[in-house]
Amino acid sequence: MSVYTKLACFAGGALFGSFGIKLLSSKDAKKAYVHVTAAGLRMKDSVMGTVTTVQENAADILASAKELNDDRTAKEAEEAAAANLESEEA
Repeated sequence: MSVYTKLACFAGGALFGSFGIKLLSSKDAKKAYVHVTAAGLRMKDSVMGTVTTVQENAADILASAKELNDDRTAKEAEEAAAANLESEEA
């Protein structure tokens, strides 16, 4: 690249940077930041509500699964006791 191209790129970057800082610190930009942040907070509340629902459902499923396993274990114990009783009678 020639010296003039490098100088033009530097000047353009400095000009764009100065304009960019003014643009980012303007009242309109502040309004946009507020709206984006508010939308993010609303989304967070919505997602957290969904997460809470999923956690409650998972806890219910876990409790039901444990109850099912306890019932199954009790039934297997009864069957084993009945089988032992029959083998002792024979």
